[in-house]
Amino acid sequence: MESDWVKIYTSANFFQSELVKQVLVQHEIEAVLMNKRDSAHNTFGQVEVYIHKSEFSRAIEILVLNDIKP
Repeated sequence: MESDWVKIYTSANFFQSELVKQVLVQHEIEAVLMNKRDSAHNTFGQVEVYIHKSEFSRAIEILVLNDIKP
């Protein structure tokens, strides 16, 4: 991943991470998921949401306004 991306959210729940990504995308912030869950058991690991550094402050504000804990 390029160096201008930062992690803004982490969860063990894939669907919660996808929800966070969709909230950011609805506000025109490009976001991507990085699935670091174990592929064999699918019970270990995290799913992370990354955004561009330049959008960090705005993204945090959006998450707070939507009652999503970063």
